[in-house]
Amino acid sequence: MIRRRALTLLIIVLLIGVPAGYLVISANQSRDSGKVKEAKYSATGLTAGWPSRVQRRLYQVPVPHPAAQVAYYETNNWKTSRLYVQFQTTNAGLDAFLEELGVSRAQLKKDDIAISDRDQSVTGWKFSGPGSRPAPYFGFVHEQKNPKPTQDVVVNTSNPTYPMVYVVSRTVP
Repeated sequence: MIRRRALTLLIIVLLIGVPAGYLVISANQSRDSGKVKEAKYSATGLTAGWPSRVQRRLYQVPVPHPAAQVAYYETNNWKTSRLYVQFQTTNAGLDAFLEELGVSRAQLKKDDIAISDRDQSVTGWKFSGPGSRPAPYFGFVHEQKNPKPTQDVVVNTSNPTYPMVYVVSRTVP
């Protein structure tokens, strides 16, 4: 008799307790996932880390390896979508980045700040050197036909070994 009651209790626990426990765990994971997504999409400036592969492919921003100080920010509206990316790389990494865009170092123009004041204010980028002396900036605009994105690129070469690259890639839906 006791064995039968113990077996009945065990079956009830397995049939009710295990699914209930699974539901509690699943609900907590779902809630945590929502918080992470909410934080990601409510960001109002650059976020440290690499843009997703989908973002890099869609906006055609090939962040080279090695790269440090990588940060990005994406904005979308009915008129234009933009991906802002910054990264520090080596000279070989800069050459690889430019090659993937289909341009060369020769197309970099000294003191050409290709990123607009509006885009600079969105990210907080300031393209000037310490004091009144301008930093060594090079830039260019890589225009492409729709639906391909247009990239505005600025390269800071104040550290000649590890240039800092700033990119604004925009698409028009």
